[in-house]
Formats: sequence, C-alpha cells, structure tokens
Amino acid sequence: MDRRSFNRRLLAGGAVAATGITSLSVASASAPAARAADTPPRTAPAGGQVRRLTMYAETLPNGQMGYGFERGKASIPGPPIELNEGDTVHIEFENTTDVPVSLHVHGVDYDIANDGTRMNKSHVEPGATRTYTWRTHAPGPRADGTWQPGSAGYWHYHDHVVGTDHGTGGIRKGLYGPVIVRRKGDILPDKQFTIVFNDMTINNKPAAESPDFKATVGDRIEIVMITHGEFYHTFHVHGHRWADNRTGLLTGPDDPSRVIDNKITGPADSFGFQIIAGERGGAGAWMYHCHVQSHSDMGMAGLLLIAKADGTIPGYDPDHPHHTAASPGTAGSGGSASGGSASGAGAHAGH
Repeated sequence: MDRRSFNRRLLAGGAVAATGITSLSVASASAPAARAADTPPRTAPAGGQVRRLTMYAETLPNGQMGYGFERGKASIPGPPIELNEGDTVHIEFENTTDVPVSLHVHGVDYDIANDGTRMNKSHVEPGATRTYTWRTHAPGPRADGTWQPGSAGYWHYHDHVVGTDHGTGGIRKGLYGPVIVRRKGDILPDKQFTIVFNDMTINNKPAAESPDFKATVGDRIEIVMITHGEFYHTFHVHGHRWADNRTGLLTGPDDPSRVIDNKITGPADSFGFQIIAGERGGAGAWMYHCHVQSHSDMGMAGLLLIAKADGTIPGYDPDHPHHTAASPGTAGSGGSASGGSASGAGAHAGH
C-alpha cells in the first residue's frame, strides 16, 4: 500500500498539542512557539500542590477507545498529565463506555485502592465514577541510610481491565496516555509530542496515516516515547540526538551520559527527552521511525516537520509519496501485527 507520508495532517501543529493546554500542567499555555537563543528557558517550580482533574473513558466512532479531559473529546493517546515532585492529583474518572474500564499508572505513588485493576475492585463499571489518587515525591534518604529515588520521569497510564485482567483489549483499542513528573528546576519545553508504538501502529494509526509533528527551528521539543503491545521496537529520529538519562539533557561538559539517537524500547517501556528543533541540522522533513527494518518497511515511520521562521520546509513536497510500506509477505519475521492494529482513521493523536 502506498503511504503518501507527506500528504497528511500536521497532527501536532495546533495549540493543543504544542503547548499542552489539555494537560494537567504548571507550564504556561501561552509560551512562545520558539524561544530566543539568549532567553533563559522556563523551569519547573517546586511541587507540593493538590490538584483535581476530571477524566472520561469513551468509545470512539470507529470502535477504538480513548481517554479525555472533556466529554466527547477523548483522544489516542490520551492527554498528558504533568506533575511536579511533591504534587498529589485526585482524578475523578467516569466510564462512559459499555464495558468495565480502569486507570492504572506507572511511576508514581498510589495505594491498593487506586491500583486500577479488577483483582482489588479498583476498576470502574459502565456508567460509574470513582476517584483515583496519585502522589509524587522528591528524592531523599531512607531510615536505613540508602537513598530513595524521586518520582520525576516520563511515565504513562493505561487501562488494566478491558478484554482481559491485564487490559490487553483496552490498550490495543487506544486506552493509554503519558504522565510527566518534573523536578524543581527542570527545563520546560515549547512543544510536547507523544509517540506510542502500539504493536505495529503509531498512536493507533495504520501505516498510511501515522502521525507527523510540526515545529519551528529553535523550538525546544519534548518527545515522550511509550511502547505497548507484543513487539520490541527501536526509536530513531533523524538529524537530532539526546542524552540517555532522565531528561535527555546534559548537565554540563563532564556529564558522562551516553549521547544517542536510537533507543530500544519494549512493551510498557517509556522514556522522554528534549531536543532543540533543527539544531546543527536546520529545517527539513526529518524522519522518525522504528529501526527494526521490517517494522519500518511496513510503515512504522512518520515525520518531524521542522520549518524555518517563515514557515517553509526546505525540500518538503506534500504531494510526493516518499515512503511505500512493504506488504507483510516481504517484511520478514516481524511482519504481522497482532490484533491491536488499528484499521480506521482513529481519534486525534499527537498529544
């Protein structure tokens, strides 16, 4: 199937995806699209706030499922939830679907009543509502003298009930989203994109519709990468690189963190990093993709579209089919997707 990869919606070019307006975040929604080179970056404040959030699980018109902060606005992935170490969030969760659903989170603190599984009856029946409480903490010493890590990191939430007691059906249908926990002083991005490799789809989009993301040279971009499904993948982005640590940023000239542009990622893995759009490479249609060759051949690829200040993208032809997805018969041993492949247009993605 021909994939007209340069003739698709710029899913993340709008204000919602670019600024995190729909996320639970301390970042200003009015941040400039591109930060001047001599302007100090914005940073995260200290945590300690108690936040309240309403979230819905919905069935989408194409049979997929999503989470959203407003009725009728569920998305795949679900909206980002951003916290600072020390924050607590109470999520009033309403299940508008006709099957039991839950909200299970990775990386933060919760008790058994907020686990989001059927085993301890912390799921939500159709039409019902319950409140999930998540807490975060800063690093600090334990009583035995060892050091407890903090909550800061790139995490995620997902269903743990639909289909099986492990939420396999819910994840395949799109019930997942990112959680970002920041430490005081962490640099805040200008734009934030979530990319989820779910079986052989990206954000539950099939090969012909995998999402592109748009930025301008100089933007500080934050990418949250999550993997679900049956396969191991690698995440590679052309023309950019990052430090393989908590933030993706080097702390100074002697930071020993390995600098990479490709990272292996397995089911339920999540990581994130920040890059400066076009740094050392300039504007262009930069590909991101899974570097397992059979996976990329079958269409697990999209574009990071980086424009000049005047909005132009050198060499970019939106009408030229630069990528053709191979048929499963020529893709090699990793060729066939499991039952989680999306077959429809899907909900809006690109948070």
